[in-house]
Amino acid sequence: MRGVFDIENRKAQLATLEKQVSAPDLWNDPEKAQKLMQEKSYIEQPVKEIEKLSQDLEDAVILVELGESENDPSIVEEAENEIANLLKAAQKMQIISMFSGEADENDCFIEIHSGAGGTESCDWAAMLLRMYTRWADLRGFTYEIIDENPGEEAGIKSVTIRISGQYAFGWARHESGVHRLVRISPFDSSARRHTSFASVWVYPVVDDTIAIEIDDKDLRVDTYRASGAGGQHINKTDSAIRITHLPTGIVVQCQNQRSQHKNRAEAMSMLKARLYELELRKQEEKVEAENAKKTDNSWGNQIRSYVLHPYQMVKDTRTGYETGNTSAVLDGDLDDFMSSCITGNIGK
Repeated sequence: MRGVFDIENRKAQLATLEKQVSAPDLWNDPEKAQKLMQEKSYIEQPVKEIEKLSQDLEDAVILVELGESENDPSIVEEAENEIANLLKAAQKMQIISMFSGEADENDCFIEIHSGAGGTESCDWAAMLLRMYTRWADLRGFTYEIIDENPGEEAGIKSVTIRISGQYAFGWARHESGVHRLVRISPFDSSARRHTSFASVWVYPVVDDTIAIEIDDKDLRVDTYRASGAGGQHINKTDSAIRITHLPTGIVVQCQNQRSQHKNRAEAMSMLKARLYELELRKQEEKVEAENAKKTDNSWGNQIRSYVLHPYQMVKDTRTGYETGNTSAVLDGDLDDFMSSCITGNIGK
């Protein structure tokens, strides 16, 4: 991993960045300063993690030798448990080393749309929103709800969130597809079993390192009043923005900011990300397959099934990876599912 992450080169880069961020006039340009701090954090994180793994491994080996020399099985067991934990941490770092895509290090947008099933599916979409925000919390990422369309009775019809953190897109990119839920419906007075569907679509936040050209004449910009929860804090003016990219038909919208200017900037960021993601799919010759996944939120197109009744199981239909701990998954424990897709561990 030291070789893969090019640790020595990263240390040289950090030395240069340290001088730049310690300059007294750094914050005269807040935007530039923020980018420098982020770049420093991204370069520094693998260095810190690998150095810590190395030191912890040395300490664990010394502990094993100590336990053996004193003939104390409890010390040896403690050290072996620590080494097992280090192995898991190293495996996650190894997965990160596989992120080679141009945008894998970037933040990402996650769109969730309720599918066939009415109120049931709207509730399922809300459960998925909670699952991904909990996953972001567990990984130390931050998230922001960009746009939300509530369901008529419960849950949400659609929502877009932005997840910020190093390799957010790399981790989450394989979550795109239809997610299927089987459970006893809390909305059915007869307590019957229901099947619900919702689609998830993940695409990267496009930064300045990726050039996306957009012609103003290709855009239709509409303003509208923000909807949904908010009470006295809800926007009373037409500050929400909807942008339609006419050549592709892509529509993005943002209503989370009070300022129309800020909502427009966020919507343009989303549009650039969508166009970039579209180009990626064209390059991978999967446009038709991905469009089918996004538009047909029904039986036979799911990438993952979440069964809560009559038994407990979450299974990824692409890799065969499964677990019976459904509550942990719905609470955001998704790393094993994501890892199985990234590494291609079919059937594990």
